[in-house]
Amino acid sequence: MELGKKVKHKTKKLVDSKHMLKGITLASFLESTIVPIPLEAVMVPLMQARRESLWQIALMATIGCVIGAVFGYALGYYLFDMVGQWLIDTFFSQEQFDNVKQQMQNQGFWFVMTLGIAPIPFQVAMLAAGATQYSLPLFLLATVIARSIRYFGLAAVVYYAGDKAEQLIKRYKMKAVIAITVAVLLLWWLSNLISQ
Repeated sequence: MELGKKVKHKTKKLVDSKHMLKGITLASFLESTIVPIPLEAVMVPLMQARRESLWQIALMATIGCVIGAVFGYALGYYLFDMVGQWLIDTFFSQEQFDNVKQQMQNQGFWFVMTLGIAPIPFQVAMLAAGATQYSLPLFLLATVIARSIRYFGLAAVVYYAGDKAEQLIKRYKMKAVIAITVAVLLLWWLSNLISQ
């Protein structure tokens, strides 16, 4: 069965499940830790089918991602010497990770915010934050803000666009991600300017 049909089949099962909110939390946890496939493919149809739970779905997806972020941070913090290199070699390049690590040390909060919104695997930010022992409260704050923008933004589109949401998201997703990322980068630049 091709991936698109599998996603539709799993989404249909999740829509009809009494464990739908737990399922979306688990899916979000997995997406943020080991499955670098965007959750939107499941969330948007689910939100359209269960509009009465729209904001709860966004909240549970955010919670699942935050739990995953804590897991990834702990992995980087406690186990980086043991498994970190394997993860880098498997999912990224050493150069990518070294660049991320440098950014974490210099501008961790804004870096996490940017990676949390941009369509880049968030695992990089989690491992780097843990491996560099970046402030856990600041890491979590940046994660909550970035993922809330992402998931509650999807919920808002479904709330206002209804059945046309999926089509609108496909059409404007990259433009919206670029615009939000540019806004975060502008705030990052302004914060650097003010702090000098």
